[in-house]
Amino acid sequence: MSAVPLKGLKILEFSHTVMGPSAGLLFAELGADVIKIEPAPDGDKTRRLGGFGAGFFSGFNRNKRSLSINLKMAEGQATIHRLIPKVDVVLENFGPGTMERLGCGYKHLAPLNERLVYLALKGYLAGPYENRPALDEVVQFQSGLAWMTGPPGQPLRAGASVVDILGAMFGVIGVQAALRELDHTGAGQRISSSLFESAVFLMSTHMAGMAATGLEARPMPARRGAWAIYDVFNTKGDGQLFIGVTSDQQWKRFVAEFGLEELASDPRLETNVTRLGEREWLLPALQEVLLQYSQKELESRCEHSNISWAPVGQPKDLFEDPHLKATDGLVDVFISKFGEDIGKMTGLPAVPIEFGIERKRPGVRLQPPKIGEHNQEILLEYGFEKNEIDSLYKANVLTDYHKIKINSDLD
Repeated sequence: MSAVPLKGLKILEFSHTVMGPSAGLLFAELGADVIKIEPAPDGDKTRRLGGFGAGFFSGFNRNKRSLSINLKMAEGQATIHRLIPKVDVVLENFGPGTMERLGCGYKHLAPLNERLVYLALKGYLAGPYENRPALDEVVQFQSGLAWMTGPPGQPLRAGASVVDILGAMFGVIGVQAALRELDHTGAGQRISSSLFESAVFLMSTHMAGMAATGLEARPMPARRGAWAIYDVFNTKGDGQLFIGVTSDQQWKRFVAEFGLEELASDPRLETNVTRLGEREWLLPALQEVLLQYSQKELESRCEHSNISWAPVGQPKDLFEDPHLKATDGLVDVFISKFGEDIGKMTGLPAVPIEFGIERKRPGVRLQPPKIGEHNQEILLEYGFEKNEIDSLYKANVLTDYHKIKINSDLD
């Protein structure tokens, strides 16, 4: 099977920040021709983010082409409308009403192509909240995800844009379902996924657990776990290692590996259920034992006894991770400095999907585009004449990176 199964699918992406670009990235990585529509004259504002957002554009916009066009002008809207009959999918993640004001809402585009699938990535699905502004962090707090993540009384957002990306993934799944239905009906449709409902979906097990036990979910740092040994332990030399002993067989291997005969024969520790009731003294006892070993020694012993373990890693560690480096888990992406034509090639995570018995991974066909880099190429492909394109430039409907100086919006 090819690692580009969506080759031939044509997508217009109207997006910014994370949710829309990550949906477009998934399509692009799988072979779709994704055209990123950027506002003229300044391009996607995500290019200018600093701080936490400095990697957003480079991280989510490879394998795309850029068309920079002023949609506040009638000529810009008319240009987009001319593309639509040849497009399979439109995706957008702007606030409620934005695309409608720009003449590119579903009601504007669907009459131009009855087979069009339109993906709207929003903060909320239909209901009382649907016109509220929303962000990843907002819905993490609203849904209970932040409450479950931090210690009691200290709600904490997750350390990555997990809800943005999850919502994008649900949107991509919805589009694939709509394209499948299109094969049978010949009719496109509007699809929507959202941040809030995606975050709520993550709470499913906590809600089900409450229904099953009658007990309210507790924040993860204060939880009563399902397994007795499922914790971070300190090692000799200030290291840290997560160790998870998730079955009675693993417990037997664990105590045998470390020569803990007294614990192995203790009837209070015979099963996971009984061990759960002994955590108060058992965990400090294990910590005292494990402090005798360096992190590397513990890793080796856990590996030898087939126990689940992991170092407490940081993002910087992933650049040199031996597994990722050996398996095409990192792909070379050009990281620009605030959108300027300077930067460096850096290994970034590949989409985590393998295809076929060859276990092929999607790769990089196009580096993240410069603003309007593909204006002429795209419009010529879609039937515009050269003189029409020149006229759009003269009228400031189109712009590109030759005409723009990028300044960063530093925190």
